[in-house]
Amino acid sequence: MARFLLMPVLNRARKLRYPTLFKVTAIAFAISILWPFDPIPLIDELVLGLSTLLLANWKRRGSDLGNPGR
Repeated sequence: MARFLLMPVLNRARKLRYPTLFKVTAIAFAISILWPFDPIPLIDELVLGLSTLLLANWKRRGSDLGNPGR
């Protein structure tokens, strides 16, 4: 069930660039930490998926910097 709810959001987030993806992840993390109840269902899983995309994007961006000819 969670897969059908989270995959459209994560697919949309996959197209975001680094600064925007970082802001979205930080906002979702703040909502998850600051409110004692879950205002958005499955926010913890969403934060985990967004942070995974953020790290993958960061790794890909770092490897692109090493190849200036590309």
